[in-house]
Amino acid sequence: MALKLDWLKVERDAEWLLEIYKPFVLETAITFELELPTLSDFSARISKIHNTHPFIVAIENSQTIGYAYANVFRERKAYDWIKELSVYVHPAFQKKGVGIKLYQTLMEILTQQGICRVVGGIALPNEKSVKFHEKLGFQHVGTFVKSGYKFNQWWDVGFWDKELNSTAKEIIPISELRKHSLES
Repeated sequence: MALKLDWLKVERDAEWLLEIYKPFVLETAITFELELPTLSDFSARISKIHNTHPFIVAIENSQTIGYAYANVFRERKAYDWIKELSVYVHPAFQKKGVGIKLYQTLMEILTQQGICRVVGGIALPNEKSVKFHEKLGFQHVGTFVKSGYKFNQWWDVGFWDKELNSTAKEIIPISELRKHSLES
């Protein structure tokens, strides 16, 4: 597999990202989105995240096959040093290390930015995602019971977190880091 990681380019990636996201919305509780967003709405959403947070894509043979991004954990300024992570990989490319590579690279970027903690929220049960996070050093910190209703049932949401930096310092804007290639 000739996997390449790159920064998101909304005009290049939005349509592919929506296709990747589609089965997660329509067939799983991995996301609590109940309806597939329009391409316009999805593009606006990823543009908003991309403006302030790292958003990266995995590309193979010029096709986007997965993506990962960090986003606001909570709105208050004191939460700026913790970010919530998300990763989605096209089903045909799962179990090939794409998600791990995306998450590891995303955490490297966040570490460089000065982010101290990252958190992953997992709709439970989801043993695959739990193992994924724990393999990357995340620890379970709590579960919200019956916090999402999809497919005519309640789902719990567990939270796993990981420390990246132990000391809070000024956060480097993502625009500064985007000036550099993700490829070593």
